Amino acid sequence: MVSEMSTAIKERDRFEIVNLERLAYLLKGLSASELETLELLLDEEASKTINQSLKELEMGMGIPIDEW
Repeated sequence: MVSEMSTAIKERDRFEIVNLERLAYLLKGLSASELETLELLLDEEASKTINQSLKELEMGMGIPIDEW
């Protein structure tokens, strides 16, 4: 039992504790565009798409806007 508690404490210490009140305050202060950016960053699929697009742009594989 003591070993289990010790393991649980060590596991807990590996993660940072988030102050939910502070997080809520910060989220409420974000603008609409900042919230949208945060949503994109949290969306794994969207992040992969953005990263792929950036790589293609750096390789000169972009499509001119007038050809869309």
